[in-house]
Parts: sequence; C-alpha cells; structure tokens
Amino acid sequence: MDDELTSRQRTILGLVVREYVETASPISSRALVENYGLDVSTATIRNELARLEELGYLTHPHTSAGRIPTDKGYRRFVTRLLGGVELPLQERRTIAHQFYQARQDLEQWMPLAASVLARTARGAALVTAPQAAESRYKHVQLISTQGQSVLLVLVLRGGVVKQQMLNLLEPSSQEMLNEASDRLNQLLSGLSADEIAPRVSELPTFEAEIAAIVVSIMSRTNAQTAGVVYRDGLSEVLQQPEFAEGEHAQGLVRVMEEHSFLEAVLTDALSPEVGNVRVLIGGEGRWDELQACSLVLARYGVTGLITGALGILGPTRMSYGRAISTVRYVAGLLSDLVYDTYVES
Repeated sequence: MDDELTSRQRTILGLVVREYVETASPISSRALVENYGLDVSTATIRNELARLEELGYLTHPHTSAGRIPTDKGYRRFVTRLLGGVELPLQERRTIAHQFYQARQDLEQWMPLAASVLARTARGAALVTAPQAAESRYKHVQLISTQGQSVLLVLVLRGGVVKQQMLNLLEPSSQEMLNEASDRLNQLLSGLSADEIAPRVSELPTFEAEIAAIVVSIMSRTNAQTAGVVYRDGLSEVLQQPEFAEGEHAQGLVRVMEEHSFLEAVLTDALSPEVGNVRVLIGGEGRWDELQACSLVLARYGVTGLITGALGILGPTRMSYGRAISTVRYVAGLLSDLVYDTYVES
C-alpha cells in the first residue's frame, strides 16, 4: 500500500538498504544519524527502525541491535524507492565502444557481454546466445562435392547454419544445383517448416526432395533447447560473506552451472517480450537455491524473431541500481546488434 509507510520511514528504509549494501553489517540508529546528518534523535530513528521491523521490511540478527533489510525490504526499495537510474555517461560510452569494435564478430558478443556485466555490475553474469523463436528459411545452397555427393547448406533467419551431405541417385552439375537452389530460395524465403511442408508436393521431384529435407532440418532445429550460456564473475561473488556457508554457495553455483535449472528460471521469470528488466529477490518463494541471492534479468533481441537472455546474479545485498542500469544498457546494445545483423542484413 502506498500509505503503509510515512515519508520518514521510506527515507530510513532506503538509507538502511544503501548502507547495508556497502558495509554488509547491521545498521544502527546511531550510524544513520551520524553518517547521514539526520536532524532527529537516535531515539526517534530507533523507533522508526522498530516500526519497519514490525512491518516486515527489516530484521535484526540475534547478536546485534542493528537492522538489515528483509526480502520485502529489498523489494520495496527496488519498486518504490530506487527511482530511475542510469550508468554514468563515460561508462556507457566505454561499453558502447567495446561492442562497436566487436559488431562484426558474432562469436565475441556473448563473452564480451558477460565480461562487461560482471565487471560493471560487480556480480556473476550470465548471457544466453540469441535463438530464433521459430526457424525461418533464409536460403539454401547445394554444392557438388564428388560423384553423386552434394553438400546442402541451409541458412535460417537468425544466423543459424545447418549442413547435411546428400547422396543423389545420379550426378548433377553445379549449374543444375544452382538453378534448383535459386528456385527454392525464391519460393521459400521467410517461411517456417509448417508453411513449407504443404508446398513440397507442388514442386518438381528433385526440388521436392530438397524441400522435404529442409523441412526435416528446420523441425529438428525448432525442437532443440537453448544453446550455450556464457558466464563470468562467479568466483568473485562467492567471496562475498553471504556465501561463506556452503548451502548458499551451492545454490549460487547451481543456477550458474546447471543448464536445466537456469533454463527453468529464465523461462518462468522472463516474458517473451524484449525490453523489460525483471528483479528476482531471494528466490521469490519458488526457488530454494536462490534464498540468499538476487537475479536481475532481461531479454534482448527482436521480439517474436530472435531473442536471448542476460542477467546478473549476486547476494540479496547487491547494488540494485547499478545492476539494473547495467543489465538494461547491455541488453539494449545487444538488441541493436541483433537487429542490425539479423533484420537489416
């Protein structure tokens, strides 16, 4: 509720979160007054801290009189108190220049994005390669190799390339193969496997055979799950005090290293649309492995055509403003690269 907290309580909650992110130590009323020059007594601040604890925004370790944020406190901070944040202009320029230099080298995008995310947001970064929402035909090339053997090279929208060796019943010249490829490219460009299948019977025999093979390859591609995940920064995050206990560290490692678990989290947490940043705090009651963690995630690419995901994983005591602004900015850069490469090209 908007009126659950007073203006002073919202200010104090924001200060507690920011201070705890920096120090990893429980925050006392005296520390708030002295560090931020508050014009009220420590007794007043102490009463407000107690009220915030009653409301579930703060808690305190049994060995300390100071308070630390709860998951509810972090959530309130992210959704109501943080406000709009952006990386400093110079950092954005530096990052943009790095991606500009790598714009022609698709293989460098993902490791570069993971490195930039980890270094800038000071967390464990993960980036999935872009994947087509549904395979769409771009063009096919038939290359005569020797005798009756032909190499079929199928290029799909989104940059996926598939190859398959064919053994023809009789030899065909490269000229004949080129003519068949050209006709198929004119008829099938931009179509899905389901859209190509009904047209196979209408084609001449040789082209129909090639089209049937294309449909089979595209159908198998659609059935494949997301591929490589690029990671960076895990070892640094594991040095944070929250992960001194083995159980919490194991949860962090699992989400970073176990592909099926990561895919389940991404599928459940992210919508298919590009552009929104999603913040998961403490596992959101769904993933026990993430109880001590927060995930800042976004999807990049072109909605409905080709997308990937990226994110920052760290302790719930993370710098949310920096993590959110970094994820949003890098996702935007990757979306621009994907559009220029797969849509404009």
